[in-house]
Amino acid sequence: MLILIVNAGSSSLKLRVLNDEDEVVESADVAATQGGVDRTTIETTIAAWEGIDAVGHRIVHGGTRFVGPVRLNASVRATLETFSDLAPLHQPKSLAALDAVTSLLPEVPAVACFDTAFHATLPPAASTYALPEEWRKRWALRRYGFHGLSHAYIARRASTLLDVETTALRIVSCHLGAGASVAAIERGSSVDTTMGFTPLEGLVMATRSGSLDPGLMLWLEEHAHMPPGALAETLEHRSGLLGLSGTADMAEVLTRMEQGDEAAELAFAVYQHRLRAAIASMVASMGGIDALVFTGGVGEHAPMVREKAACLGFLGIDVDADLNRAAAPDCEIGSSHAKVRTLVIEAREDLQIASEVRQELRGA
Repeated sequence: MLILIVNAGSSSLKLRVLNDEDEVVESADVAATQGGVDRTTIETTIAAWEGIDAVGHRIVHGGTRFVGPVRLNASVRATLETFSDLAPLHQPKSLAALDAVTSLLPEVPAVACFDTAFHATLPPAASTYALPEEWRKRWALRRYGFHGLSHAYIARRASTLLDVETTALRIVSCHLGAGASVAAIERGSSVDTTMGFTPLEGLVMATRSGSLDPGLMLWLEEHAHMPPGALAETLEHRSGLLGLSGTADMAEVLTRMEQGDEAAELAFAVYQHRLRAAIASMVASMGGIDALVFTGGVGEHAPMVREKAACLGFLGIDVDADLNRAAAPDCEIGSSHAKVRTLVIEAREDLQIASEVRQELRGA
């Protein structure tokens, strides 16, 4: 079975074709803008690839209805549209890509795989907001969590690398890219995570603010007369590293830090403060930790980020400086005397999606 993986991210659309051995036999990255995807390029690219037997789409938000992979049809597609305002950076792009691929491969079975599904196991204490019950029930207000496909893969891959059963591990998974989240994975299940009702909550990200005092937003609305649309645009697209330093690129932030740029130094300090606190909170949710994992573009390629984030000796975490600097996924970077294993693992949402597509189609 050749499976086409369609993965729409914040800034790009990744197209991969995997065979039964999970080998990538075709690959292309297509630019994705704030407004959507390049449909012509998608169609031209896929038209050149023959023998595709199934399609797996990464869909960021599945709401409370979709807590596992689902075979796509018109009804499912219509429901997914209703979640677009909860994930405005991703959902519209995912659906635009879905429509483009469906028009080209209308008879090929397609499966939606959800970033929120892995976090459906969050216990009520972690998923419930302290809001009136009528609000929570009427609008399904809860912590959904995101990057679930990445976190789910990390749990499986870490188990293999450590040669320990997933059910015996307590993992803190740090997915650090343009979007960023940390998850507590206990015995293979998500029990806590930093993103919430939308992907805006939690860590400082490339252009997203992460968590804020809601009173600050209310103050801006009342006293600065800031309309909701302007607030949303600023929090999603002009905050985070970009708002703090003038660049959304962590590599550039690090370069500017070396040059003594005070704004870059502040951006990095704020980023790390939030990240370390999140890691510690995930450990608290599980009552301990066996493995700390870094993944995503920043997590895989920024040794300084890993070094500073792992300054958590009181939790038994210690990174070997030489291993960290030379790290190339998939590898271990923890010091030999550390109680907690620390890993760098390549983000492979495509492998998780392929696994879920096979699961869904075999059960059909």
